[in-house]
Amino acid sequence: MPRSTVETVFDAPRDIVYRLFTERESVSPHLPINIKLIKQGDPATGVGAQHLLGLGKVGVTEEIIALVPGERMEYKIVKGAPVKRHVGTITFADTSEGGTRVVYTMESEPSLPLPAPVLEFGLRQLTNQLLGGVRKALR
Repeated sequence: MPRSTVETVFDAPRDIVYRLFTERESVSPHLPINIKLIKQGDPATGVGAQHLLGLGKVGVTEEIIALVPGERMEYKIVKGAPVKRHVGTITFADTSEGGTRVVYTMESEPSLPLPAPVLEFGLRQLTNQLLGGVRKALR
C-alpha cells in the first residue's frame, strides 16, 4: 500500500500545534481548500468527528478515528475519494528547543490503478500543503 511520511518541526509548544491539527477548521483560512466540521464527535472535534475538505460541497470527508491528547491523532477518508482505504496518522513530540516535532504519515489504497510512486508523490504534496497551513496559522 502506498505510504508517505513527512517529518517537520514547528517553533511552537505542542499543545498549540496539536490543537491546530485536531481543531481542523482553524487552519482552513491558511489553505487553498476549506475545512468544515460536518458531524460532531465526542467531544465535538474528537473521535467520530467528520470534516469536509474541499471547495463548496465538493471534496473528501475525513473522520477522526483515534486521539491520544497531545500525542497522536488518526483519521480515515470515509467519502469523496477514489480509495479503498486511506488513513492518516499524525504524532506530536516536544523538541529540546521548546518546539514540536510532527510526523505525518498517510497510507492509501486506491480503487483506481495508479502506480505507487505517483500516489506517494500526491500524498507528500497534500501533506506538505497541510503542514504549510499549520505553519501559516502559527504566525
